[in-house]
Amino acid sequence: LLAFSLSSVSQASDSFKICWSIYVGWMPWAYGAEQGIVKKWGDKYGIDIEVVQINDYIESINQYSAGEFAACTMTNMDALTIPAAGGVDSTALVVGDFSNGNDGIVLKGKDSLADIKGQNVNLVELSVSHYLLARGLETVGLTEKDLTVVNTSDADMVAVYGTDDVTSVATWNPLLSEIEAMPNSTKVFDSSMIPGEIIDLLVINTETLAANPDLGRALVGAWYEIMGLMSGSDDAATSAKTYMAEASGTDLTGYEAQLASTEMFYTPAQALELTNSDALVSTMENVAEFSFKHGLLGEGAPDAGFIGIEMPKGTFGDASNVKFRFDPSYMQMAADGKL
Repeated sequence: LLAFSLSSVSQASDSFKICWSIYVGWMPWAYGAEQGIVKKWGDKYGIDIEVVQINDYIESINQYSAGEFAACTMTNMDALTIPAAGGVDSTALVVGDFSNGNDGIVLKGKDSLADIKGQNVNLVELSVSHYLLARGLETVGLTEKDLTVVNTSDADMVAVYGTDDVTSVATWNPLLSEIEAMPNSTKVFDSSMIPGEIIDLLVINTETLAANPDLGRALVGAWYEIMGLMSGSDDAATSAKTYMAEASGTDLTGYEAQLASTEMFYTPAQALELTNSDALVSTMENVAEFSFKHGLLGEGAPDAGFIGIEMPKGTFGDASNVKFRFDPSYMQMAADGKL
């Protein structure tokens, strides 16, 4: 009986771990943790929040999906294809930005996307890089049958590209800018050509959020405090961005170049505009179609709508099997000054 009682209340907690990996739009979590902003907001709601960096992006999502973390940074596509497809009901709590050039395809010794035909392409298989490649190929009348995808960890991408036999990669910043700067390298396609489709999120376990709404309030409150700091033009903003730059392995100039190809939502109002839009519904339909085509929605998935995706403007897919949700209510609280 005691064991049953303990497990039945295990959802409610006062201690949580969230994880992030290196990417321009997620560096604010590193800064917020280092500067005590996350702790301040946790203290406000009487909870302890530990912010953990994971070096391998896909591994971070796998650990979140396995229940090791309450929340994790990831893209809209990866939230659908990893936790949601694995049966872990997940909610986009913070819609942070969309990639507006931060994800790209680089060729060695060639300068046109059409030249990718017949090549091996190194990328994190089944990630947004793969999605970007598929969307890019459509623009030049090619399909994935015209090339060979080589699965490569983001942690190894730069080193692998430096070898003679690797001629093509699809990746994201800061790796993208490092690779593009290497000799004889040309970026031939990037996410600015499909704006608003690769969205960067903080995703939280839906059950955990329902049982602990104060965790949602604390995380969103901390996020927008950091956004307010880094979006200014004063010394505090420079200091914050310099920290984020160094923590991601670049300098302020390099980090600001990455920010320039990111549509950051510095205010909740900007994030809500995308979250509450019809465009989000069609984007998630595109993403679900790609994911289904690549077998990412699970073996039993009969079609792209197998997993329901709930958004303010409507649900795409099976409304009785919703596993991925965009919940604007916490960002709305931030917009209304109610956190």
